[in-house]
Amino acid sequence: MKYKVTCLTPTLVGDGRKLAPIDYMVWKDAVNVLDQTRIFHLLSKGPRLEGYLSQLKKATKLDFASWGGFAQNYAERRVPFEDPSLTAFWEKAPADLLFIPTFAAGPSGPYLPATALKGSLRTGALVEGWKENTTRDLTARFSADRPPRRPAIAVEEQVLGAGGSDRMRAASAGDSRPIANSAFQIHLVRVSTLQAKAGGGYSVAWKQSARGNVARAEDGTPAFAEMAVAGTQFEGNWQWRQKAAPRRVFEAANNYAARMLDIHQHYAESTGLAALARGIGALRQSLDQARASNACLLSVGWGAGFVGKSALLDTANAEFRKILQSQPTYQRAIQSGMPFPKTRRIVFQKNQPAALPGWVKLEVSD
Repeated sequence: MKYKVTCLTPTLVGDGRKLAPIDYMVWKDAVNVLDQTRIFHLLSKGPRLEGYLSQLKKATKLDFASWGGFAQNYAERRVPFEDPSLTAFWEKAPADLLFIPTFAAGPSGPYLPATALKGSLRTGALVEGWKENTTRDLTARFSADRPPRRPAIAVEEQVLGAGGSDRMRAASAGDSRPIANSAFQIHLVRVSTLQAKAGGGYSVAWKQSARGNVARAEDGTPAFAEMAVAGTQFEGNWQWRQKAAPRRVFEAANNYAARMLDIHQHYAESTGLAALARGIGALRQSLDQARASNACLLSVGWGAGFVGKSALLDTANAEFRKILQSQPTYQRAIQSGMPFPKTRRIVFQKNQPAALPGWVKLEVSD
């Protein structure tokens, strides 16, 4: 059997690697990744190697006036910005914000790791099997004198089974085949947050690393990421070990996707992010189409946030909030009394907050 994954929004499934600002130059509204091996070979024949090595050692960015020819003639690959306006944001950003996470790639090119699909399907199955007593049992574990070090493992085994009885063993997938580099662009991503209004309710603000939150999106801290554009397709091998597995697994994934989209839709509408709300509405239409066919919607990869990784989405649940408050990472957010989570990573398109990263459609066929 074969699977096909279609990106519905810009998607990044990385392998932990990032482009440092000295690994590339921006030229003609594109990130030109330098072929350092060829450059070193060229410079070793003349007197300029020491100067180049000295700049690599000291500089936060390569001086285009001195080394711009490398961007033109010695680029390993060129990844265009999603919009020409991103060049100005890149030029203004400090060097520590210019490390660009890249899509997973091997010797033959970029590919989609199967673990991204299986992990999202597994979370959907866990959400589907979650019961009220599961939350109570988890709360009891955290109330003990010695809270569990790995509470998720016990919950997964309780809901999905352990070892050979694990229900998700019914699905098996391999990494996708490599695709062309032309399917990728550099996107601008910012983090939105909620800010309490004087008369009640909340308004949207944008995270700024140096000064907290700001009202204007243009003043928010930018992040740049290499993403597969919407419409990009990945294909690979798939195997079902049980006849009933496709319906059960895909139904759970679609139910999980519907709950996530409900949460995101409420966030977009309550903050007045109209373009984002329209994008989420388009995802809901894609979900309806997926339910009518042998397909499901998944949230994968970088930028999915708490909603895209959690098996318990009802963050207003008192027992769940008690668990979160016991964790240093979430303690302050829960104590604030604000809706949780109050932040979202949002992909900008044409300089407008327009999409949630990482939404894809998975189809499996003979």
